[in-house]
Amino acid sequence: QRKYGKDRVAQIITHGKLQARAVLRDVGRVLQIPYRQVDKLCKLVTNNPTNPITLAEAIALEPRLQNASDEDPVVEHLLTIAQKLEGLYRHASTHAAGLVISDRPLSELVPIYRDPKSNFPITQFNWKLVEAAGLVKFDFLGLKTLTVIHKTVQLLKRGRDIVINLENLPLNDEITFDLLAKADTVGVFQLESTGMRESLKRLKPDRFEDIIAMVALYRPGPMDNIPAYINRKHGLENVDYFHPMLENILKETYGVIIYQEQVMQIAQVMAGYSLGKADILRRAMGKKDKVAMAEQQISFVEGAVTNGVEEGDATKIFNLVDKFAGYGFNKSHAAAYALISYQTAYLKANFREEFIAASMTLDMGNTDKLSIFTAEARKSNIPVLLPCVNNSEADFVVEPSCSSNEFGAIRYSLAALKNIGSAAVQAIIRERASTGPYRDLSDFARRLQHKLLSRRHLETLAASGAFEELHSDRAQVFGNTEQILALSNRLATNQASGISDLFSGSESMSDQPELDMRIVKRWTPIERLDKEFDSIGFYLSGHPLDEYKSALDELGVTTWSAFETAAKISPISGLLAGIVVSAREKKSARGNAFAFATFSDMTGQFEGVIFSNLLHNSRHLLEVGIPVIIGAEAEREDDCVKMRLKSLEALDTVVINIHRNLRLEFEQHALTNNEGRVILSDMQSYLKPGNGQIKIALALEEEGYTCELTLKGYYDTGPQTRGAFSTLPGLLSINELT
Repeated sequence: QRKYGKDRVAQIITHGKLQARAVLRDVGRVLQIPYRQVDKLCKLVTNNPTNPITLAEAIALEPRLQNASDEDPVVEHLLTIAQKLEGLYRHASTHAAGLVISDRPLSELVPIYRDPKSNFPITQFNWKLVEAAGLVKFDFLGLKTLTVIHKTVQLLKRGRDIVINLENLPLNDEITFDLLAKADTVGVFQLESTGMRESLKRLKPDRFEDIIAMVALYRPGPMDNIPAYINRKHGLENVDYFHPMLENILKETYGVIIYQEQVMQIAQVMAGYSLGKADILRRAMGKKDKVAMAEQQISFVEGAVTNGVEEGDATKIFNLVDKFAGYGFNKSHAAAYALISYQTAYLKANFREEFIAASMTLDMGNTDKLSIFTAEARKSNIPVLLPCVNNSEADFVVEPSCSSNEFGAIRYSLAALKNIGSAAVQAIIRERASTGPYRDLSDFARRLQHKLLSRRHLETLAASGAFEELHSDRAQVFGNTEQILALSNRLATNQASGISDLFSGSESMSDQPELDMRIVKRWTPIERLDKEFDSIGFYLSGHPLDEYKSALDELGVTTWSAFETAAKISPISGLLAGIVVSAREKKSARGNAFAFATFSDMTGQFEGVIFSNLLHNSRHLLEVGIPVIIGAEAEREDDCVKMRLKSLEALDTVVINIHRNLRLEFEQHALTNNEGRVILSDMQSYLKPGNGQIKIALALEEEGYTCELTLKGYYDTGPQTRGAFSTLPGLLSINELT
């Protein structure tokens, strides 16, 4: 607006329509139908933003909707009104990137209104109509990747005092091209999809022009030319320029017509077109306008013949150009994207810790992406550390290298935790910056701003491990959040009322009020990880399947990572293990139920489809958190691996039949006093019938001697039992005996 004038620049309107779920919710609210009832109905409507269905289609697909209408007049009334209103405009919004710029006041060309939120002028015509009105729509794309680059540069300056000038990056960096040749491109702009990575491995790019070409080629249509480009680059296929006049134009791309600019240059050089006329040819080819193309062919051939080209050759070349150029990509657009691709690849290749940390910050609301980046960091021997009230920031940050690790470590963000808002995070960080690190839980409680941190916030912090530096037992902190808040509230109340605390003037820490923490039973390893999953969104410090490792090895179970890699090469079947993360049921066109289930193993999350017969028999196993063993088939489809479940069993049911003996070693006096009776009683309550034996070892006073006894009978010695035993006081170790 400053450059062209406030009355000559505007955003473009978009109209939000009342689609199936939205119209149900709106009408339900007006009719004052209970929210839960409306929400239950909405969840019966398939939600597919890319191909939304109508209410009539939803009712036809889901018998429960029709049944609800037949059985309840209120629901029938709701559906009747909703179907009448469905499809109407609900609200006005703005186009994500579009702007119009005019040479005169826009109000002379299109109706304008002002956005009540920003007071910015917006056209009342949508993007199709503004173009019909004679205006040019400009798309200004705000790429998230640009912020990733900016944050990476900031982290480098802050942590290593390295200043990166993006304008002067060398475009021939060997480390960067080595990364691209290995297809190590998770997080690299435009180059991280499975298909693109496979193309990069075959291409082995060694110049910036190769990146431009791949950005332009990797789209439906032109991607058919990727094999030719790769083979010609490596001398496995002859390069054909069609005619000597075109060699200079097509040499860069090994005779493959990739860019719209090449089409225009061919028309100029061979047929004598002006730039304006060449652009008309480009548009005609892009739109596949048969009438315009017939006219262009006559003009092109005549011009080429005038320049000494044989008529037959000219016709042949026009047809070849038409074939290749139908999907031609704008080179300047591809080059701009390729530069960002190169910059992100350069930063990942040379400053991996900072790049991954910045990428995680920009995706902190997407736990699937955070899980992928965490796996990427670990693959590079970069630890991802648990969140910590004394070390974490609102963003993901890189901590200095430690003696046991040649790389830096990425510290998990407090703001990325579930159920904790920015105000609470900022309060923790602000207090720490002002007064110094928190010394212990009592100190945290005393300094806690009770109005900003709730019990829910504290439980999230405890479950995630953010208090482990202050108190190592997550379960005890989690179970004492009320006590932490009580101490904080007492101090705040005294302060507000002007009552001088007995200890407020003392400089001695021993005089400060302390937490009165109640005793809480320790979590088992699996319970601890489940709580961690709830607060972080994936398993960070370990995985529940770690407890099953020996059993999984014996069963011949493979990891998802290895299974996926094999499936990309050829169809595969095998056994997987996973923890159920989510499951969503759908109906096929024939009315058969099926489900998409997401699982997690040590290498990441994966999804599979479960068809009706298996779903009917195993629906009870699809509850979140249940460990299962999966018989699956998978194969590559387009750019990803599709998996179908053939069988599903509870993992604990399978492993209970595997013979394992356990040896429990306790501290010297753990079982010989009154507390020992309680421990033995607890141990007895954990025992279930199975196939394993349990030995108890107790160190004696005489150095080097141990008393050992074997419990009578055979017991379940699987992960659940071992986890329960791990909570027993005085236990030194649990070992499997072969």
